[in-house]
Amino acid sequence: MSPERGRPPRRAVVRAARRGLGYMPGTLLIAAVAGVLGLSLGAGGVPDVVPAGGGLTVNDVTSKAFGQHAPGLPIGELRHFTIGNRLFNTNWVIAPASVRSLDGLGPYFNRVSCSACHVRDGRGRPPAGPEAPMMSMLVRLSVPGPDGTPAAHPIYGEQLSDRAVEGLAPEGRAAMTWEPLAPFVYADGSVVPLRRPRLDFVDMADGPLGPGAMTSARVANAVFGLGLLEAVSEAHVVARADPDDANGDGVSGRVNRVWDHDAQALALGRFGWKANQPTLRQQAAAAMAGDVGVTSEHFAGGNYTAAQTDAAALPNGADDEGVELSRKQLNRLTFYLQTLAVPARRDTHNPVVQRGEQLFGAAGCNACHTPVMQTGATAAHGVLVDQTFAPYTDLLLHDMGPGLADGRPDGLASGREWRTPALWGLGLQKRVSGHTFLLHDGRARNAQEAVLWHGGEARGARDRFARWPAEDRAALLAFLDSL
Repeated sequence: MSPERGRPPRRAVVRAARRGLGYMPGTLLIAAVAGVLGLSLGAGGVPDVVPAGGGLTVNDVTSKAFGQHAPGLPIGELRHFTIGNRLFNTNWVIAPASVRSLDGLGPYFNRVSCSACHVRDGRGRPPAGPEAPMMSMLVRLSVPGPDGTPAAHPIYGEQLSDRAVEGLAPEGRAAMTWEPLAPFVYADGSVVPLRRPRLDFVDMADGPLGPGAMTSARVANAVFGLGLLEAVSEAHVVARADPDDANGDGVSGRVNRVWDHDAQALALGRFGWKANQPTLRQQAAAAMAGDVGVTSEHFAGGNYTAAQTDAAALPNGADDEGVELSRKQLNRLTFYLQTLAVPARRDTHNPVVQRGEQLFGAAGCNACHTPVMQTGATAAHGVLVDQTFAPYTDLLLHDMGPGLADGRPDGLASGREWRTPALWGLGLQKRVSGHTFLLHDGRARNAQEAVLWHGGEARGARDRFARWPAEDRAALLAFLDSL
């Protein structure tokens, strides 16, 4: 739409306001921008001027909503996106093969492609019961190291592989059983049944995990919009951290510091359930190594341990650089992840949704699920530069209490801490991924259950939600469904 007579375009005003105001906490920035534009601002935090993905927003409500490229990509970059998309969706095969650019699967692996877990670029789901395989989920492994920090399991490594190439037995299988819990009882007497998973490890090729082993079951995250999160400055993320709860609201928030293979230094963790990866390039390389068994310049040693000698003796698909995923392929795969678009919000003018947005802020949900972020002027690609967007995450670690704890530290993240997941696209998850399961292990069957599992730093917000009348709870859930 054209701007009102005498007014500059809204995007230009937002950019000018941000440049003039510099960094400030998200809520203050939103209020300042809304004031410049003369917009009203609800307690939930996002006026209409902030599209979900900024300039990377697309109006798509189909099953392909998470797989669109950023609008405005130049022809050359669109070609890079297409190649990356192909790499994301193509099945890798066992080496040696006629198509040498896509061989090197295994020797151990969980799935044969990225999209096998991230179906249509969306969120994975847990198995229905102990006999069902983990189709878009995996189990991390570790043992206490000599200095007290976690170390890879001496036999099975950092991840349990439930598949293997011909002639090699899979490492084993995690059988997931769902245990019903006492239902959550609201203040008005209504109840919600809850469940939690129990893992049993069966068919272990080299014996049981042994005492002291730490495990963490994790579903695959959606992958759209990640380029925007990567382009947020470190200073912006660190400024929101409050590790000592200096403001006294009960919400602390800490950064994770992890090793960056490209920079050869510790860096801010942003990606993964515990913010254990610093960049999308490293995230992609780690997933290819751990999930598909494909080596790269970051992870060149193969996904087997010194104890797995039979796996080490098998042929691989290494190229002239000694890896199976070339640097060019890794770059194209990274570009694809960086430039996936974000679906627009829906029903924003629905009074119930608007009420839910106000309640989202009133409950304190936005203390962690930060509505708005900004990218800087030095983003990896032009479409990511100078964007204001609404992901509903602060990229920080938060103690979520004993109920959600996996007991497995990761970098600086404790066994009770998780990175705040982004909420954008939540209402389209069922259409894209075919289910509504949430949280790291999929125990929550819908958004309501996910809210009720919030403990630790988020317990105050959950308790406020639980005291509301049914119509207010429904309004907040309607707001989440609009994201």
